[in-house]
Amino acid sequence: MALIITDECINCDVCEPECPNEAIFLGPVIYQINPDKCTECVGHFSEPQCQQVCPVACIPVDPQNQETHAQLLFKYERLQASA
Repeated sequence: MALIITDECINCDVCEPECPNEAIFLGPVIYQINPDKCTECVGHFSEPQCQQVCPVACIPVDPQNQETHAQLLFKYERLQASA
């Protein structure tokens, strides 16, 4: 599953540099997550780093982008191969 940033985001800028896949970017109003790049840190860390640093807990799992651990690992491997 990819993560999503909700409208509770306060644009504090702490999540973007924590993303090892560079999936987080500043959208028109708040930060957003590219679901094609988000692996929930699978392959890098045991927990999503953006969730760990978010001071307002506004980064839940995106119900529109549900993926298994195996799918996230495959996405991680694909992203690493193209880097």
